[in-house]
Amino acid sequence: MSRFRRTALAAALAVATTALSTAVGLPAPAAAAPPTAAVALGDSFISGEGAGAYTPVVDITGAAQGFPGWTAPNSNAFFCHRSANASLHRANLPGIQDRFNLACSGGQPHDIATASAARSSGRQVAAQLDQLRAVGRTHDIDLVLLGLGSNNSSFTFGDVAEKCANRFIADAWTGWWEFWAYLGGPVEQKPCTDADLATAAQWSAATAETTAAVRQLLTTLREIDADGQHRIVFQDYTNPLPFDLEATFHSEDSRDDTRDKFRALGAERYAAGCPIHRASLLPGHRFSQGLGTLVKSARDSMAAEFPGADLVYLNVQRAFDGARLCESAASPAGALATPIRLQDSPPNGTFVTSLEGKDKIAIQRIANTCVSYFQTCQESWHPNAAGHQVLGQCLSGAAATSARAVSCVRAGDGSITVA
Repeated sequence: MSRFRRTALAAALAVATTALSTAVGLPAPAAAAPPTAAVALGDSFISGEGAGAYTPVVDITGAAQGFPGWTAPNSNAFFCHRSANASLHRANLPGIQDRFNLACSGGQPHDIATASAARSSGRQVAAQLDQLRAVGRTHDIDLVLLGLGSNNSSFTFGDVAEKCANRFIADAWTGWWEFWAYLGGPVEQKPCTDADLATAAQWSAATAETTAAVRQLLTTLREIDADGQHRIVFQDYTNPLPFDLEATFHSEDSRDDTRDKFRALGAERYAAGCPIHRASLLPGHRFSQGLGTLVKSARDSMAAEFPGADLVYLNVQRAFDGARLCESAASPAGALATPIRLQDSPPNGTFVTSLEGKDKIAIQRIANTCVSYFQTCQESWHPNAAGHQVLGQCLSGAAATSARAVSCVRAGDGSITVA
C-alpha cells in the first residue's frame, strides 16, 4: 500500500471513530499534544556570538541568509550569529523536544516587539516576539532563555569594549602629542572610568527599557502558550577579563601601561587577547555587575506584576572564574572567552593574531577595518564554544531549580555549581 493511501485510510478511520464516539455519547479522541520547545531570546551572549558554527538566519523578507561575505553590510541577518554551539543547544533540558534560537547579536530591548531593521544599525530580522509567535503556533513553549540589557539606546557592550580596547591601543602606539588617525576622529588614550562606560542616568534609562520589553514578552507568552506553563530564565553577563591581569602581562621592556608608548606590551596583551589598561579592569567589572543588577531588577519587577509567572534570575558573573582572558600566562589558550581579534584591510577572514613589529599606520588601518566592517571583530570578548558549554551547564541548573535566583560559579578545578 502506498504512503499516500495509508495516510488517507488513517484519516478516514479517524473521522469514522470520531463520528461513532459522538453517536454513542463517548468523548472524542484527544488531539495529540504539540512538541515542547525551549526558546532563546535576546542578544549576543544568548545567540552564541563567539562560539562559531553559525547557522543561516531568516531575514525580514523570509529569505534564509547564510554567510554573505566579510564585506557585506553588517545589517545582514546572518550576522545575528546564531550558533549551533550556543548555550541553549548545550544545556541538558529533560522533556524539551525542540530548541529555537531567536536571539540576535546586537539585539536591544527595541527588537523584542519591533523589527530590528526599523532602528539605526539594526539587523534585517523580524521582531523577536513575532518569531516567538511562529514557534507558539506549532509548539508548547516550556522554557525561555532571555539575555537582555547589555545593548540599549544608551550604551552597548560592543561600544564599551571597542572604547576601552581602542584607548589602550592608541596609548600603546602613539604619543600623547600625536594625532590618532582613526575613523570618527581622535581616540582618547586614558583608561576607561565608570562614567565612560555608563552614567547613572543611562543605567536608569536602560533598566526602564529592558523592563518594558520583558513585560511585552510575558504578555505575549500569556497569549500564545496554551497551557500557560513556562519558565523564563533571566541570564545576566559574564566578564571576559579578570579583576587583574596575570603578572606576566603587567610590563614588557621595562614599560607598563602608565608610560607613554609601550608597543611591546601592547603587542603582548593583544596576542593574549586582552588589549586593555589594567586601570580599566575594575570599571569593567563594575559595569558587568551593573548589568546583573539591571537584569535582576527586570526579573523582580515582572515577578511583582505577574505573581503567577515562573521567573528565575541566573547570575553567571562567576561562571568563568579562573578561565578568563589573561588570567593565566598561557592566554588565550584555556580561556572561555574569545580574544580581541581584528582583520587587516580589506577583510578576508584572516585574523591578525600578532601586532609585533607593526607601526602606528598599520595599527590604524587594522583598527579602522573593525569600524568599517564590524562583523570582522564582533566576536571579540564573547564566550567561545567552551564558554557556551559552561553557560549551557548554568542553564541546565536554572531550568531545574526550585529557587527564584541562582548563581553559576566555576571552581578552581573547572567544576560548575548552580545554587
